[in-house]
Formats: sequence, C-alpha cells, structure tokens
Amino acid sequence: MSKRTHTGTGPSQRQLRVGELIRRTLSDVLNRAEIHDPELNAMSITVGEVSCSPDLKVATVYVMPLMGSVPVEEAIAALARNKAELRHRVAQEMTLKYAPDLRFRPDETFDRLDETRRLFSDPSVQRDIGTPDEEE
Repeated sequence: MSKRTHTGTGPSQRQLRVGELIRRTLSDVLNRAEIHDPELNAMSITVGEVSCSPDLKVATVYVMPLMGSVPVEEAIAALARNKAELRHRVAQEMTLKYAPDLRFRPDETFDRLDETRRLFSDPSVQRDIGTPDEEE
C-alpha cells in the first residue's frame, strides 16, 4: 500500500490546516492572558500566520504587537521565554502525535503592504497600469 505524498511546491493542505489551528489556539491563549507571565499578558500581540514544516514538528509563528505598543523584539523575547507553556497549550488543543516546536518571527506583511502601496502610487507605475479609457 503506497502513501500519498505532496509533490507541489507550496504547503500541503494538512500543513495549512494545522498552521491555522495553531494560529487560532495561540491567538485565543494570548487574548485571554492565560500565560503565567504578567509582562506577556500586558502585551497585545497579533498572530498573523503560522507555517508548519512538512513533518509538522516545527511551527514558525509570525507575530506583531498591536498598534506598536511594544517593540517587536520585546514581544518575540517574551513569547520565546514562555515557549514551553505555549507549546503545552497548543498540544492540549490538538490531537497530533508531536507538539510542534514553536519559533517566533516578526510578521513583515504590513511592511510589505506599505511598500506595495508606495510603488503603486508612483506616477510612472500609475501610467503603466492605467486603463485605455484613461489614456484617451
């Protein structure tokens, strides 16, 4: 009996599903301030995305403090200090063989969005993407 393998270039459906479940779980735990660290509980942190390795043993969590309340480095340091407790909470919520190792990284999505907006507002780009009706 052969196993199905994912041969595409992107993440598999299972990786996406597990990543989303981890994201929801971490968001709920951080929102309810269930961690035994007053410094972490005082921070408002957004969990933007979680990407899992193909074997689901490593989960990279992309986070950003809300409204720039604290520097992102401080938020990541606080999360890393409490990684064991967060991993335990994730393991309780999910039925995986292994609880994934959590690695926290800054979420740069908003920075890329600002750069994209800046590029689209450039007059030469506006000229290139203009519709034919606008040119006449």
